[in-house]
Formats: sequence, structure tokens, C-alpha cells
Amino acid sequence: MKLGIVGLPNVGKSTLFNAITQAGAESANYPFCTIEPNVGIVDVPDERIDALAKMYNPKKVTRAYIEFVDIAGLVKGASKGEGLGNKFLSHIREVDAIVHVVRCFEDTNITHVDGSVDPARDIETINLELIFSDVEIVERRIDRTKKAMKGDKSLASELALLERVLAALEDGKPARSLDYTPEEEAIMREIALISLKPVLYAANVSEDDFSKGIENNQYVKVVEEIAKSENSIVMPVSARIEEEISQLDADEKQMFLSELGMSESGLDRLIKASYTLLGLISYLTAGEPEVRAWTITNGTKAPQAAGKIHSDFERGFIRAEVVAYKDLMECGSMVAAKEKGLVRSEGKEYIMKDGDIVLFRFNV
Repeated sequence: MKLGIVGLPNVGKSTLFNAITQAGAESANYPFCTIEPNVGIVDVPDERIDALAKMYNPKKVTRAYIEFVDIAGLVKGASKGEGLGNKFLSHIREVDAIVHVVRCFEDTNITHVDGSVDPARDIETINLELIFSDVEIVERRIDRTKKAMKGDKSLASELALLERVLAALEDGKPARSLDYTPEEEAIMREIALISLKPVLYAANVSEDDFSKGIENNQYVKVVEEIAKSENSIVMPVSARIEEEISQLDADEKQMFLSELGMSESGLDRLIKASYTLLGLISYLTAGEPEVRAWTITNGTKAPQAAGKIHSDFERGFIRAEVVAYKDLMECGSMVAAKEKGLVRSEGKEYIMKDGDIVLFRFNV
């Protein structure tokens, strides 16, 4: 999973990136501090992997991971090449989802590129640049489809879809704000619009607001209203607090979180929210050679899940031997789980569940 962290200059984007990846991206109080995107790889925290590692004592433990990309701050006119617009747009096309950092705090020491804090205006600035970029793509696709229709009338439904999307874009609405049928979703995936990408709004609040409660932060309420209108998610976060947490060892981190009344860090919450946003789950494989988490889309069937390990596993799929993580932990071993009849044999139509521990049987 590849997440692009975007936002206007000086909203706390690179500070948050540094905190969650500890990659040391440059963070300073001037626009375009981030020119080339910084990339950080972060392991997905998963207590199930820790428990299985204790049970099997494997030679290798491999967690799922997320790639975070800190993309240059965007300004008005980016779709026409202003600032670092063209670079920004090319980098953002490559990510699976967008983490849009929005400034929801006042601080006279940190310059705002537009002179004042206004989340609605800031969100609109970035959304419109992405939308303008998408309008050109959809217009070109409409032209091609109209030409192709002269010999293929079956493209009429595709043309209707494209015209509906274009109307929404021209009305300032991102493509993700519309509802699509499964057939339409397939067409939209092919077009790969930026404003169709799922968005998680990271509402960056002050340390005081975060520790005392964000209920009275009016800026966050504005972000929540906007997110609701376009099928997005909001996660309040304090980039400064995350920066402090990132510098602590495990015990200190837990104490610090407890003092703030938090059970998990912003990184953990961000990862969980990203999995929800993209409809992802993890299944697990466990044995003496390796304990490993595999990330798949919710709804994936067993043969396709096996294909994540190797294409031969999918091609020669026979069955999947599956036990739920909870059942295995309660039994204490795979042998005990089998004795209790909790290890199931599943076929090609089995839909994988989060936390399934699987052994795939195949023959090529």
C-alpha cells in the first residue's frame, strides 16, 4: 500500500511524515521545502504477528508494510504548472490513497501560504487542482469514445458515465463523491483519475487541542463536513505530538500515550484508517521458517489470496487449510486446533477473512 501525504505548504505535512516514518525529511517554515518526494517504509503493527512469532519461534518474521510518500506542497495553479504542480501531480498519480493534511491550528510563528487558517479554502485549493487535472483526462476520453461509437454503439453507457463524471468535476466535485455500479467502477479504474483516489483528511491540531479534546475545534468540524460530502474519512492528529512520540522508546511511548488518554499513536490510527479506506485485510501464514502477514482486498477468494504468495499457488490451487487466529490462540497449538476440528478445509469459492491463518495446498 502506497499512501501520498499532501497538503498546502506549511500545514505540518513533512512534520507528520517525519514522525510516522522517522525518515528525517526536511521540514522548515517556507514553501516548497519538499521538492522531490521523500519516501518512508513503515511496518504495520500487528499483535497477531507477535503472538504467532512466540508460538512458532520462526527464523524470519515479515510484517505487512506501508509506503508513505511526502509529496511537495501544492499551490493554486498547480494543474497549469504553477509552483511544483506538474511534479506534484505525477507523484500523486502513483499512490493508492491520499492523506491530505489540513491545518486546523493557529500559530503566528508558522506562516500560512494564504495568510490565514481556513480549512475549507485549503481543501478546495488542493481538490480543485486535482479536479482541473482530471477534467482534461475525461474530456480526452470523451472525444475518443465518441469517435469509437461510430462503429460500436455499445459504448453509449460509457459515454453517459464520462459525461456524468465531467459534469461533477466541472461543478467542483471530486470523482470519488459519485456512486458507481460495478461495471462503471471497472471503467473508472481504467481511467485512473486523481480525484477518484480515496482520501483520508488528517486534521492537524495543536498539542493543546489534542490533549484537552478536539470537541471545541471549529476547524475540525469544517473538515468533517467536507469529508462527509465526498465519502472520505477524517482523523484528527497533532503532528507535533506524533513527533514527540516518535522519539521515545516503547515504555516511554506507552506512558506518554496514557498521560494523553490515548491507547495508540497517530501512526497506528492512521494505518487502521488506511486499511478501512482501501478495504484491505490481512491473512497470516505461520511456521518455523517464517511468520508473515499478507495484505489483500476484503472479499478476495482463496485462490487469488494464494496468488499473493506465488502465481503457482493460484494456478495449481487445490484447497486452503484455514484456522481463525482467535481459535488457534485459544487452543495453544495447531495440533490442538486440529483435534478440536477448528482447522477447516476450504475450496476455491472461500472468501478470506481478516486474521485467517492459512496453509495453501496446490499442485502445478
